[in-house]
Amino acid sequence: MLKLPIHPLTRFVVVSPHYPENVGACARALKTMGFTRLGLVSPGSIAQPDHEMAVKMAVRSLDVLAETQLFDNLDEAIVGAGLVVATTARRGVSGVLSPREVAQRALDHAARGQQICFLFGNEKTGLSKDDHSRAELMLRIPMAADQPSINLAQSVQIVAYELFCAALERRGHVA
Repeated sequence: MLKLPIHPLTRFVVVSPHYPENVGACARALKTMGFTRLGLVSPGSIAQPDHEMAVKMAVRSLDVLAETQLFDNLDEAIVGAGLVVATTARRGVSGVLSPREVAQRALDHAARGQQICFLFGNEKTGLSKDDHSRAELMLRIPMAADQPSINLAQSVQIVAYELFCAALERRGHVA
């Protein structure tokens, strides 16, 4: 697996996930891009890393699933982060950046040895205003269709992909 300097400094945190399938799919999405740090804040009763459906969806990513950190609250999950990025599907929010723009900023923080934390909301409601208030940056994945949001694990995949590509480009590799 190709390791880039941003990987060990980056944690992907899902706040209050409901479905174990998404937990497993998030682990797989991260692993495909070389990331391994997944955190869950107050997951629902079945959205546990050891649930059989999470394990089923975490194809060849059981190590990421096994190392998933569980947090009682968001403040615990972001301790030590030099940059916190919150995702949103809401339109009309000012100052929202694309995953590609955020990836460049995240790389700058990683170059200074700072931890980066990406926050994703649950499948039904996303992140709350209180959750958003803890972030320095807001990220929105552009969508062509009039959909309320993108699947949770797909969102994690897109952000991880943009970080991976940006890190490759900085390193002089073609993405």
